[in-house]
Amino acid sequence: MKRNLLIGGMLVAYFTLPAQMTTTPKVLSHVDGGAVLYVGKNALLYNGGGLQVKDTGVLENHGNVMVVASDAINDVLRTLDGTSDKLEGSTSGGTIMNALNEPAAYSTWNANSSAATPAYTYGQFYIKGINQANIKGIVDQQFRSPNHGAYQQFSVPFYGKTASTLSAELGKVFNTQRWSQNEILVWNNDNIVFDNLPSISTVLGSATYVPYSYYILGGKNLDVASQTRTVKGVPVSDVTYFSRTLSGAGAGVNYGANGNAINQYNEKYNTYLGDSFAYSRGNVWDGTDYGKNMYFFANQYLTNLDLSNLNVNTDPDYVPNINGIRLEPTNVQYHPNVGGSIVGFKFVTNVNGVWTGDTDYLMIRPMGTFMIKLLNNSVTPTINLSNLRRFNYYSRNTGTPYSVIANRGAVNGTVKELAIIGLNANGGEVARTYYVVYPNGVTGHSSNTKAQVTAGSTNLLGTYEEDPINGGYDNNYTSSYWLYINEANEDNFKGKNIKLVKYSGDIVSYKMQIKENGELIPDGEHLLSTNDGFYFKGVDGVTQPVNQNMILAAGGASTQAYDVYYGLPSGVLANGQATVPSRTVIAYNPGIDHYVVIFDPNWKKADIQVFDMSGKLMLSERGISTSMNYTINLVKSLNNVYLVKIISDKGEIVQGKIIK
Repeated sequence: MKRNLLIGGMLVAYFTLPAQMTTTPKVLSHVDGGAVLYVGKNALLYNGGGLQVKDTGVLENHGNVMVVASDAINDVLRTLDGTSDKLEGSTSGGTIMNALNEPAAYSTWNANSSAATPAYTYGQFYIKGINQANIKGIVDQQFRSPNHGAYQQFSVPFYGKTASTLSAELGKVFNTQRWSQNEILVWNNDNIVFDNLPSISTVLGSATYVPYSYYILGGKNLDVASQTRTVKGVPVSDVTYFSRTLSGAGAGVNYGANGNAINQYNEKYNTYLGDSFAYSRGNVWDGTDYGKNMYFFANQYLTNLDLSNLNVNTDPDYVPNINGIRLEPTNVQYHPNVGGSIVGFKFVTNVNGVWTGDTDYLMIRPMGTFMIKLLNNSVTPTINLSNLRRFNYYSRNTGTPYSVIANRGAVNGTVKELAIIGLNANGGEVARTYYVVYPNGVTGHSSNTKAQVTAGSTNLLGTYEEDPINGGYDNNYTSSYWLYINEANEDNFKGKNIKLVKYSGDIVSYKMQIKENGELIPDGEHLLSTNDGFYFKGVDGVTQPVNQNMILAAGGASTQAYDVYYGLPSGVLANGQATVPSRTVIAYNPGIDHYVVIFDPNWKKADIQVFDMSGKLMLSERGISTSMNYTINLVKSLNNVYLVKIISDKGEIVQGKIIK
């Protein structure tokens, strides 16, 4: 008869089963063949010693399991096949499984709040104090994720796992052919490049490929979204390979002019390396900021990782020079002209010890990934990833579990943040953007911004760089970039507008969320600690206060501009800027040594004219397809300034300069 041992509810206690005690190895709890130990959702099973599961025995974990060593030398974690340790990939022997409770909700991210009920939960397994040599048990980790397109961002939270075993587990055959979209590549933090694995039999999770290595898997015929996959391996110990000093990322790498230098794989840096943090500062291929001080990590543990206190000066893992974090890719954004989902990263930025942006994503799921961007290399902090483990789906309080010896990092005034979330007719999120103000924030284009992150050409909602004097568009930059997170100075830009623009008729309303110092203000409230608040002006010309969680209609055309303010405007700003900028931009492509036009996805056809400074027409083409970039072919040997005029089939006009 199969024996079932059920752990349910909120059990937080010492737990033991009849133990098989030996001198070495040492086991406190033993699940024998035919027995099933079921740990329910929200339950906590604590085991203060070694643990083993034998033969047809099963530990099925839907909640939280803690295995904490009482004897650091002899305690073991094992899955046994008879008297031998179960082998990787074997179908016989004891089973430890971390299960997904709501597998279909994998693309729903939990609100980072203790008051919210998590929509997506899963079994988590925490091991503390057992040496890696004594961790021999195989854990079956269930996994689902949005498909990331050509390459899947991926973590391998196992020690000594053979790369080839991922083929059977993920349902496709991987190889080592670079950029075939069938290979496994691993990020090199020092050299700022994805390295090839030497062979498909390479052992991952070792001194060479440390467990927190950031992998990308070729996405051709890879589907991790429509079905639950199971990845198996030996869990990583917290005794070794748990920390990384944040120094050396890109320090010795010369990207060349405009990123035109090549790496060891004969690839130009500008073909794969982006930096949304530095781009909005105007630092592009500058040699010190863009593409430098970027550290890629993967969650190496079978629990959540909580990144929320990396900007807290009392925390042991405090990173004083942190700029922001690029977080898990998602499939929230989509575009009707492209079809299906458009994968986009999430971002948070650090402002005076306060996170702004996508703070719900600071809780990194098992098998998740992230990238830390530093402002500079003035200090070289060390992150201990084992400190960051957490069962809960919301961040820990400052100082927990560490002693509190000081307050959160000093803030000159408070950081105010407005999230504008575009909703479709069914109330589903289509896109979002953020506006952040604080006393020492930076208004307008500057190399000193801290909160800003640029938006991509496929983003459907964002703001444009503001004119620092009058508000509204700064037309010097509308054809250069727009913003996912925008910042302004609270004092000198109060009552002036930034331009919010949507580029899709699927956005029919906006949900507004307001934070002060990273905390949501009460539902329905408007005023912040300064007795000021945010305001919104729609197409009807009415300026109204923004209250917490209010829904506002997104009136007007499919492509439509609105005004957003911090502080009540004194009157209508007559800046004559009614035209919404196109997302069409003119950019230099160093790979071909020519300027190119990158078209707005909403455009179908375009006419292009290029004039020299005397007004002479140098180039003219009509009816150009906008499905691909257009190369502006000018004589390379002639140094001059050219004016470029681009007209869409709907009459939209984009103009810019080329300086050679």
